Amino acid sequence: MKHDASIPALPCVALEPTLEFYGLLGFEVTYQQRLPNPYAATRRGGAQLHFFGVKGLDPLAAYSCCLIIVDEVEQLHEGFAAALRKTYGKVPVRGVPRITRMKKGQTRFTVVDPSGNSVMFIRRDEPGGYGDDEDDSATLLGKALKTARRLRDFKSDDATAAKVLDAALKKPDAGTPLERARALVARAELAVALADLPRANQSLREFDALVLPASERASLEADRAAVDTLMRTQE
Repeated sequence: MKHDASIPALPCVALEPTLEFYGLLGFEVTYQQRLPNPYAATRRGGAQLHFFGVKGLDPLAAYSCCLIIVDEVEQLHEGFAAALRKTYGKVPVRGVPRITRMKKGQTRFTVVDPSGNSVMFIRRDEPGGYGDDEDDSATLLGKALKTARRLRDFKSDDATAAKVLDAALKKPDAGTPLERARALVARAELAVALADLPRANQSLREFDALVLPASERASLEADRAAVDTLMRTQE
């Protein structure tokens, strides 16, 4: 018996730039028509995306979204980012189109296409609850970190994620030193994505000034390296 299949159809401003963009990500065009209405079908492996033209579509006001389940995400993100950087001169992490950032151990990322559609690539074995349901820290910073992480990775809402961290970081006793360190690195990463390099450097200086056990500082090396990588991709 054949399995059912679901194929998302996403609106687009125009077919040509949409198909060129997805071509960078390895999607091949399997069907295209211009009349009586613009329509195209694409495929990458087992994933299919269809597109239809919509007059007057505003990419900045778009909210269409779909999920693609994949076996792994880190190498996939690396390949997508490299292809986009080659075309755009840098990895687009804000505006339209863009790709969300990737940290080691992350299980999903989002690509926003030229028409504002969000396509979320999710690792097949992603833990339930994004793997942070057991992260039940009762401190203000602990709760802020969890909320900011979900705003960043689920909604691509960097600005609100930054505000959540800012509110918690203003209070000196909001959490443990390790939570403050994690929050400062996360805030620096968000600042780079929001094109606020002075704030990014300020957060990193505060992080460097914290007194932490060597083991705790070492546990944050990957996150700090991700900020440095993001800075380089924006040069």
